[in-house]
Formats: sequence, structure tokens, C-alpha cells
Amino acid sequence: MESFIKDYDKIIKKQRTLETNDPLDRLIAVVNEAKEKIRADPSSVNSSLAVLGKSIKTASNGISEEHKEIQSSLSKYSKAIDKKFTADMMAAINPHAFDNKENILRSTIAMHFIRQGNFEIGDTFAKETGLTVPDSMRHQFMEMFDIVAALKEDNLEPALLWATRHRSGLEKRSSTLEFKLHRQRYLQLLMDRQVQEAIAYARKNFAYFGNRHTQEIFRLMCSIIYMDHIKTSPYADLIAPNTNADIQHMFTRDFCSLIGLSCDSPLYVSVTVGTQAMPTMIKMASIMKAKKTEWSQQQELPVEINLTDDTKFHSIFACPVSKEQATEENPPMMMGCGHVICKESLQKLCRGSSNLRFKCPYCPQESMASQAKNVFF
Repeated sequence: MESFIKDYDKIIKKQRTLETNDPLDRLIAVVNEAKEKIRADPSSVNSSLAVLGKSIKTASNGISEEHKEIQSSLSKYSKAIDKKFTADMMAAINPHAFDNKENILRSTIAMHFIRQGNFEIGDTFAKETGLTVPDSMRHQFMEMFDIVAALKEDNLEPALLWATRHRSGLEKRSSTLEFKLHRQRYLQLLMDRQVQEAIAYARKNFAYFGNRHTQEIFRLMCSIIYMDHIKTSPYADLIAPNTNADIQHMFTRDFCSLIGLSCDSPLYVSVTVGTQAMPTMIKMASIMKAKKTEWSQQQELPVEINLTDDTKFHSIFACPVSKEQATEENPPMMMGCGHVICKESLQKLCRGSSNLRFKCPYCPQESMASQAKNVFF
């Protein structure tokens, strides 16, 4: 991979050199020089044009060679990449993954269009595939996109009305959305030099959040002192350029949470996870093909797939005894001492007898399989 990076850097360097010594600038300079000579001595027009012709030909040949060189480098680089990355993605795909699950897939695609705000496409897709999208769901997402559109225009009123209406639900989820919206409205008034209006707004709306956001409210009120140069003050973070985008994301997340949905579309998450896992899956498939072996373990991969934190939605338990990941058939079990191991490991320790006492692998205490309880993460 390092060789590709070095070759790429060389190509970029050549391109920048070519841009620095602009070929058109050189041709223009040659033409202007000939014009000046002819203007100074009209009688030398024939000789000047002859010299100009030779100069243009020389410059053109030079330009052509430079372009040939960079095109040759690009061609070699492209062929090297194609030769290196010859992975067969079909080798890592299960063609039977969606057998008898067509309706689930179609419903997921239709809901993805709806969740992206493409209501007409979603409705058409649902109609052509025989699906029914609940009107309530459609109206909820229409409301969400209307509020997001208003937020993009720095109009906080629709979002504030929605947050106030759903205050109890937001508080149950420990959401700070309503306070963030009031804070943003206060800062809007402050930046518009409406100091008295901002103070009145703070008195009216910040009191409810006093116990939970005391320190932040203090900072907001003290920021008035630096109003004329807040960008270079200790309170510059209050008007960070990404604040509005953060509020939009927070609103979308909380809105979806209140209607029992994840923030991101399941189709988007699935494609993202698949893209992250694909290189490892292709490599695993090629190794197993070379060894002429097959992986027969159900619902488990022979390799670990490293995913980003935003694509992990539940806890993963690995048995400290067998080092295997827990499954529905082999769930985690907590013994009387409080230590947790998988069910299969527990059965091996008790030798299949639920009343046989055995020593915990991690502490001196003895336990019985009948005392173990299923653990849910």
C-alpha cells in the first residue's frame, strides 16, 4: 500500500509542477514577445513570424511531452491498482441471505425513501411492490423534515414548539434538546444586538433548566460582557459554526427516538456495515478457497469484524472460559458468585448435572448449574 501512496504523491507533484509552469502562459508570453518586436520594427514582421512559428512549435512539443509523461504515469498507476485489487466481491456474498425475506427487504427500502424525505418515490415504490406505508408514519416524517428545513434557515420556532410539546418524553431520555434550542435562540438575539430582548428571553425560559444547566446558564449570561468581540473571547465556543448542524442532528435523533425508531435508516446502517466488513470478508473467502475449506458454524464468523462505534447497537459478550461469543442458543449465564460464563461452558463444568457443585473458574466459591441465571445485556 505504501508503494501506491508514493506513486500517487509523485503524480500529484508532477501535476502541480505543470500547473505552476502553465503551458498557456508560456505560449502567450511567446506571442506577446513577437507582437512587441513587430510593433517596434514593422519591417521585421516576416522574420518575427518565422521565429514565432518555431517558438510555438518548440513550446507545443514541450507541452505535449509533459502531458505524455503525466498521462503515462496515470496509466501505469491505474493499471497497478487494477492489478492489485482484483477481489471478487461475489465470493463474500451469501446469495440466499434474503430467501423468503423479500417483503422485509422491500419494506426496508420503502421506509428508507420515506426517512430520507423522498416521499413521492417511497409511495411509488410501496405501491408497485404491494406495500402499505402507514399514513401516520408518513405524516410524522413530513413534520420532522419541515422542522429540519426551518432549522437550516435558523428558524427555531417550530423546533421549540415541538420540544415543549414533547418535554416529558425528552426528559425521560435525558435529552438536552429543549435547552439547546432556547440557548441558541438567546444567542441569536444577542448576536443581533438585541441585548434587552435576550435578557428577557433568558429570564422567561432558563428558569426551568436552572438545576440541570446552572453553569452553562452562568456562561451564557456572562457572555453579554464580550458581545462586541465574542469570537475572540473565552465564550467563542458558544457561537461555534457547527452548532446549528449539531442541533439538527440532535433533533432528528430525538424525534426518531420518540416514535420508536433509530436515528439512521436501517438500510443505510446495513450498507455502511457491509462496506466496512467487505475487505475482511473477501480476504477470509480467498484464504478459505485456497485452503479448500468451508465455514459451517451458523450465525458466527471465523474472523472479527471491526466496526465503528456508531454502528454498534448492542453489547457483545464473549465467554471468558471458551472465548466464544454468546448466542441465543449459548446465552450468558450468571453463577451464584456473580461471575458470568456461557451456557455451554457451564454445562461442561457441571458435567451435565444441574445439582453437581463445582468451583467457579474465577473465584473460590462453589456453584451449581441450577443456581445460574440467564443474563440479558
